[in-house]
Amino acid sequence: MSHPIIGITLDQENKKSYSVYPWYAARKNYASSVSDFGGTPIFLPHEINQIKKYSKIINGLIITGGAFDVNPNFYGEKINSSKVLLKEERTLFEYKLTELCIEKNIPILAICGGEQLLNVVLGGSLFQDINDQISTDIEHEQKNPRNEGSHKIKIFENTKLYSIVNTKQMFVNSAHHQSVKKLGKDLLVNATCSDGVIEGIEHKSHKFCLGVQWHPEFLIDQGDKNIFSAFIKASSINV
Repeated sequence: MSHPIIGITLDQENKKSYSVYPWYAARKNYASSVSDFGGTPIFLPHEINQIKKYSKIINGLIITGGAFDVNPNFYGEKINSSKVLLKEERTLFEYKLTELCIEKNIPILAICGGEQLLNVVLGGSLFQDINDQISTDIEHEQKNPRNEGSHKIKIFENTKLYSIVNTKQMFVNSAHHQSVKKLGKDLLVNATCSDGVIEGIEHKSHKFCLGVQWHPEFLIDQGDKNIFSAFIKASSINV
């Protein structure tokens, strides 16, 4: 198998813990999970004028999570929760890059906030805060470490996700306070939590366009490993 180049989006911070100037960050396991399954990871700075060049270089795209939210303006709402935290520059960059990768049929794995962004790019909307808008006993922002599972999810048969993980149930971690509300165009739900929160989405016709609300890069469940393996395989085509 060829070694596809996988573009990974970065987080952006202004906190002075690393530098007094704005800086990028990403957990190492985003890159190591790509490398472990045969891909070559590269990180993508938020340079809007480089997006077309990025799309010619990469064979697959991972949209990462982070402690921030998509501006509700993107889906026709005003901020209605005090918990909404914005990173406008990052969101605009990821939005435009995702649009282009969908257009060019470049494989996409959208993780946590990345899933939410993918849904919004395709015309969907989000619950701005799960605890404010959904009745649930599930801790979607788990207190235990992120490298441990938190709750079970149901995988729907006859979906790409099911064909990848080959199981009706997974035990996943959880680190989000928002989730998919109205589903975007050409998307279908492939996984939910017991409280009805959407845990996975996928594009109906795109070669590989998968959104997951958990963090499979921690490789907690065998299904997580299967997801990365399938994503790298899809990205290897026509390398």
